[in-house]
Amino acid sequence: MLGAAAVVTAGSLVLTGCAGFGGGGEEGGDQALTFTTWGSEAEEASFTELIDQFEAEHDGAEVKLNVVPYDQMFSNIDAQLSSGDAPDLFRVDYGNLGVYSSQGQLLDLSPYFDNAEVDEFVPAMWEAVSYEGVPYGVPHQTDVSAVLVNTAMVEQAGIDPSTLPQTQEDAWTWQEFADVAEQLRASLPADKYPFVYNWQLGGAPRWLSWLFQADGTFLDGSTATIDSAEGEQALDFTKSFFENDWVPPTSSTKGTVYADSLFTEGTAAMAFIGSFLVPDVDYLAEFEWTAIPMPRDVRGATDLGGNALVATKDTDNPDLAAEFLKFMTSADAMSLFCANTNELPTRLDLEGDAVQFVIRPDVMPVFVDQAATIEPSDVKQLTSPAMAAVNTALQDQLEAAFIGGQSTADTLSNLSAAIEEAAQ
Repeated sequence: MLGAAAVVTAGSLVLTGCAGFGGGGEEGGDQALTFTTWGSEAEEASFTELIDQFEAEHDGAEVKLNVVPYDQMFSNIDAQLSSGDAPDLFRVDYGNLGVYSSQGQLLDLSPYFDNAEVDEFVPAMWEAVSYEGVPYGVPHQTDVSAVLVNTAMVEQAGIDPSTLPQTQEDAWTWQEFADVAEQLRASLPADKYPFVYNWQLGGAPRWLSWLFQADGTFLDGSTATIDSAEGEQALDFTKSFFENDWVPPTSSTKGTVYADSLFTEGTAAMAFIGSFLVPDVDYLAEFEWTAIPMPRDVRGATDLGGNALVATKDTDNPDLAAEFLKFMTSADAMSLFCANTNELPTRLDLEGDAVQFVIRPDVMPVFVDQAATIEPSDVKQLTSPAMAAVNTALQDQLEAAFIGGQSTADTLSNLSAAIEEAAQ
């Protein structure tokens, strides 16, 4: 999620030109900032273009961009924060943001954003950067999952691609989704599967989308709420994916092959995929495909992907750092970044068709529509400082339920205990 947290897959992320981890902003004088991020080629190019623009508009300002591998990002940031040598600015996924904001390591942005400016953002996304009501970052972009469909494979199963849902209003119910999966299972050879879900390798919090669709929750303050009728419904339904042979048996939460790879190689007819992977799928898939909404039960829901931009509390240039964050989340800058990267905006004035996506603009409205199913209550849970521990518990317990035969009751009880401990 990103997943709950935004999970960047090693197979999908192209890492480029690592400049190393820079420290604070002392090198270049009073108008110097250091900015550390990871990124795809398209993201790095967009960051570079926007930094050039910021420097041109702010006389004397200098922003040094450090692009680093994601798997090193936060261990290095943690070490630099401890040593007092952190960059002025860095990128952080929403799932990890709560750890830094709850520990007083980030710049409080309250003095820099008035109510009118706050109201320019999607409320759920402003909630994602806030801790105890205080904003410690800006919501730069989001990416959410929808369902990609191999149109030839579903057509061969007797499903007319022109009848596939396109909006939240006509999204399949869980039962309708199950009926389609059964129809596909009956028509596909044994080594092909109706669909694959993207909860592999750190993406376990994406399972929570099913819990939210059932109108359930997993955390209320410091109290675990997952052991509930809604939790049972969501877990029983997702266990049926494996029981009914709808998904590859190796595609559980500890699977080592990502959903997008299984889709592009033709192993699965449908795949739950984040919008940021649309360019990769478009490049790799040698077949026609489209996108449709995720199924819904009591309500629609999806994972919270994407990232915030933050300034460190001890930056030497807090005013300039805040100005940079405001610039990066301005309508023009955000529109450019999202258009080039197939990520989704977090501003209300960029909703709908305001962003002109460069790659597969025909399918991106489905993701834009899907993003509207994220509710502030979902975000509050998904950005809890407890999420790192919750993620680990979800990986272990869902693997035991899906692959190991662990009962629904035991799985929910174990998850409840782990969440309760993490939230204390």
